[in-house]
Amino acid sequence: MAIEIILYNLAPHVTDEEFKHYVDTEKGPYIDSLPSVEKYELVKVTESRSGIIPFRYVGIVHLRSLEDFKNRDTQTEEYKAFTAKMASLTSEIHVTFGERIH
Repeated sequence: MAIEIILYNLAPHVTDEEFKHYVDTEKGPYIDSLPSVEKYELVKVTESRSGIIPFRYVGIVHLRSLEDFKNRDTQTEEYKAFTAKMASLTSEIHVTFGERIH
């Protein structure tokens, strides 16, 4: 199964509470509604054994089809508006793709 992993921090003007509300009411339902997405998860990192937390948030998108996600679902005007809003709420964003091994 293909997976998209997004690492990021919130922009300085966005609180954790504001972002949680956005995820619960807009982001989560939108990502879950995409035909190529099986499930969306968001993890807030609260501790680190090393004491260093380079990214506070980890988004995990379990994909039914990476091809459909990249070539169809992320090419719409709605998705482009979504990414623009996310860019205004976040900083230092890194998007990676992989596949589930276990």
